[in-house]
Formats: sequence, C-alpha cells, structure tokens
Amino acid sequence: MKKVIKSSIVTRDLNKMIEPTGNLYKSIAVIGKRARQLAARQKEELTTKLAEFASTVDNLEEVMENREQIEISKFYERQPKPTVVATEEFLEGKLNFRYREDD
Repeated sequence: MKKVIKSSIVTRDLNKMIEPTGNLYKSIAVIGKRARQLAARQKEELTTKLAEFASTVDNLEEVMENREQIEISKFYERQPKPTVVATEEFLEGKLNFRYREDD
C-alpha cells in the first residue's frame, strides 16, 4: 500500500497576490507583517502554557520528563505555520492594511 504524502509546497497565483496592493512586494510585506504578528502571539501562548507546568526543582535527580509540556509542544508543532495562515488571510481578503502617509 502506498502512503500519500501531503506536500507542504503550494503553488500560488501571483496575479491574485498582486490584486489587493497592486505590487507583489507590497503584498509580501503585508503577509510578512501579519505572519510576524501571528508568530509572536503563538509564541506567547506557548510560553504561558509551558510555564504552567514548569518545574521549579533544580536537582537533576528530581527533574523528570514532563509529559504535559511535551504534549503542548507537539500540539503547537502541528499547527499551520504563521506564513501559511497569513497568506490565506491575505488571499481571502481578511486582512486590513494601510500605508503610512509620507510626511
């Protein structure tokens, strides 16, 4: 029996990416900014959840494998990457963005 491996590479229509901004590089900048926001939020959530199960014991003999922390980490590893989420939000028109006005 053959295993089907889902590819992590997705072909995007550049014309659809250009439409909202009129420029591919501006579109990528918007997507990148949103991806950084999502990554920061995700990192903050992960750190908070891991801190709940952190051991305050410094003794190596008493430090044991923390199953809760491992499960939480695995859960976050399986989540879609921030760049993928940001790209989907951008292409679906869910992102609001504006340009700074030149002074």
